[in-house]
Amino acid sequence: MPDRSERLPIDEAQVRRLFARSRVLDADDFLQREVARRMVERLATIRIEATRVLDIGCGTGSDLAMLRERFAKATTCAIDASWPRLVRARDRAEAGGLARLFRRRGSEPPLVQTDFASLPFAAQSFDCLWSNLALHWSAEPHRVLLEWSRVAKVGGLVAFSAFGPDTLREVVAAGVEVDGKRHVMPFTDMHDYGDMLVAAGFTTPVVDMERVTLTYSDATSLWRDVRALGGNAALGRARGLRGRSFKARLDQALARGRDRDGRYALSFELVFAHAWKGAPQITRSGETIVRFERRP
Repeated sequence: MPDRSERLPIDEAQVRRLFARSRVLDADDFLQREVARRMVERLATIRIEATRVLDIGCGTGSDLAMLRERFAKATTCAIDASWPRLVRARDRAEAGGLARLFRRRGSEPPLVQTDFASLPFAAQSFDCLWSNLALHWSAEPHRVLLEWSRVAKVGGLVAFSAFGPDTLREVVAAGVEVDGKRHVMPFTDMHDYGDMLVAAGFTTPVVDMERVTLTYSDATSLWRDVRALGGNAALGRARGLRGRSFKARLDQALARGRDRDGRYALSFELVFAHAWKGAPQITRSGETIVRFERRP
């Protein structure tokens, strides 16, 4: 993996284009819902009275009802880099009886299209930052976490999930076999996320990982899910159509990895992390802050 402060070869403009496509907007977000459920389970023992929650990378709004249940007294704001996905999130919330989540409060709109590394919020605005399967789409996750730290209140919670390096390993192996290329964008290691959290000013990070494998009766269904999850936004990806023969060779390579029942596998490494916003250690001018405790 690249150094954790290095820019990853991810085309963020392509990410926005991919997530505006109807096949992604209309796809079943079953994986995101399952990951959200597991995130909530991990936070079950954490006590936090949040009054303001920010859903970063809300997509089509699959987590909003769950966040409303977990933080019943909180005001929720949702952001995404894709405006079509925000529109779907609004429509989904209204259809589910959660229209009140998206009523304007004061001068701040509840739905915001923005870059994750440049949030239009004041410092220390939120008690809880929530992000489900969104951070891995950023080319500079270290900068993103610094920005998240800026808008988090001291003592506030950040909780996120992301894909790890073993995600889509079957597709990676098939691509390497066919033409020596990955055909999958890079994903950050869980240990690097832990280091980034600390560097961004978060404390006591807890980072762990789970592996999930989906199986398919045919390659067509597998590729449909790969595309629905966003596809390939790597900077070095092949441009344009590769032709039926290339696709057939990829399918053949995938077929060699089928299980004894003839089913295709698609693996996901799920990284889960949460941490607390620590008190600042230096001033804006670069001076170190020293805190003294009075002992009885």
